[in-house]
Amino acid sequence: MRRRPLLLRGLLAGCEALPPAESARLPPGSVEGAGDPTRAAVSRAAFFFAQAPARRDPALAARAIADMEFLAATLPTDPRYSADGLLPVRLRQARAEWRGALGIPPELPAQAVIDRMWRIHEGAADGQMTPRLAALPALPRTAEAAAAAARVQSMPDSPRMRLRL
Repeated sequence: MRRRPLLLRGLLAGCEALPPAESARLPPGSVEGAGDPTRAAVSRAAFFFAQAPARRDPALAARAIADMEFLAATLPTDPRYSADGLLPVRLRQARAEWRGALGIPPELPAQAVIDRMWRIHEGAADGQMTPRLAALPALPRTAEAAAAAARVQSMPDSPRMRLRL
């Protein structure tokens, strides 16, 4: 009988360690016919990161990174994407991968990264970041996270919208 309070206390302690939910938004012009920013970001990022890296267009790479930052900030709490329980983990690992490749500090808020990448996408010069984006290497964790989000997005609504405890 005494184990239950200890078990419950352990479970509650684990819940307290969860980071607070992030919020982020993409610019209004980012939808491009997809219906909503999340659908647009998932589709663009999955397509971009499925391609061989070769020499990348810095503007397209910046848009893909902005999309992934948005997804990493918003999908873990979006019930429409709860069908893949590993998606939040994949997105965290992917974020560490692309930020490491681009020299973006891990503590920088997602919105700051999104805003900077979107400015580059729209043609603003950005010193060292533009050459880094042009030489963006293959990012396998990022490609997998984008593909996983696309798989969930392509599911019919009923399996995708399962209740999470």
